[in-house]
Amino acid sequence: MTIATTSAGPLGADALSRLASVAAFEEAARARLAPMAYAYYAGGAGAERTLSRNAEAWSRLLVWYRVMVDVSRRSTATTLFGRPIAAPLLVAPTALHKMACDEGEIATVRACGAVGVPMVVSSLSTTRLEDVCAQATGPVLFQLYIGQDRPFVRDLAQRAESAGCVAIELTVDTPVWGLREREQRTGFRVPDGMGVVNLYRDGHAGPTGHSGVGIGQALGWTIDASLSWRDLEWLCAQTKLPVLVKGVCRADDARHALASGAAGVVVSNHGGRQLDGAPATAEALPHVVDAVAGRAPVLVDGGIRGGTDILRALALGAAAVQVGRPLLWGLAVGGEAGARRVLELLMEDLSRSMALAGCADVASVTRDLLSP
Repeated sequence: MTIATTSAGPLGADALSRLASVAAFEEAARARLAPMAYAYYAGGAGAERTLSRNAEAWSRLLVWYRVMVDVSRRSTATTLFGRPIAAPLLVAPTALHKMACDEGEIATVRACGAVGVPMVVSSLSTTRLEDVCAQATGPVLFQLYIGQDRPFVRDLAQRAESAGCVAIELTVDTPVWGLREREQRTGFRVPDGMGVVNLYRDGHAGPTGHSGVGIGQALGWTIDASLSWRDLEWLCAQTKLPVLVKGVCRADDARHALASGAAGVVVSNHGGRQLDGAPATAEALPHVVDAVAGRAPVLVDGGIRGGTDILRALALGAAAVQVGRPLLWGLAVGGEAGARRVLELLMEDLSRSMALAGCADVASVTRDLLSP
């Protein structure tokens, strides 16, 4: 029996145009997603304090805007790893997009291409990496865990390279899975008829532990509690792609990452889904930026829900931000068109926020905007 994950087809263009914020998309998505799917996407670890803190921390940063600046012509465009992108915005790696809409990650990568921002494909996607890349018209990155089967990890990294990915994001904040109580209450499992297809191995119909209650039971084999900086060095030696370390909140860990071969750092607490009690990413970001000291790009995700949040992240020194849940709400509400609408809203709001803050381009968004 297939578990239904959405209650209706996608909204039309007129209905989508009336949704004017990420919050409106989440409200609409919650009404359309099955409880199990919504709980998986929306939930955090423990009492979800870090999940809440992520969004609240951005809102606490006041923007000391400039006036009398010519912002009649402004641009959100920037570059990342030497590649032009339309805005300092990426779609964060999030799992199981087919729980949100039938086309899953294909809808996501098409939406990203339409607006000119990169997608980071999760290793827990429901569409093969190669199939996602075949539909891409812009940069694609691949998110990877170093699990217990090291030869499989090596092959997966090399698959990403062969498929045309421009970088790998190695998630390092999961020595074990966080306790996600919402998933347990709703009996999360990978739905029937859906697979975590990038993790299929020879001799297995699907990943070991493909079913179970909560992510820890379903996919526990994909991570490894013995992970160390030596494993990052090993991974960097297996691929020609730049490797970013995702899941850092400390300055010393950022320095360790660069010393071990990382080409960049992603400040992240897994969307509040791992250690409940971790700092918000807005709080961690300036410490990591100062430690990296311009030697590599620093990205950030967690709680970003509008263009002013993106502006704040850039002011703190981030090269770009990643958004996860907002994209999922767009998929659930309108498929590819819904995902595109969410990305356009964020980009439009960034441009508007830049104008109101007295910034004509990304380079003019500097840290003094956040301090008088």
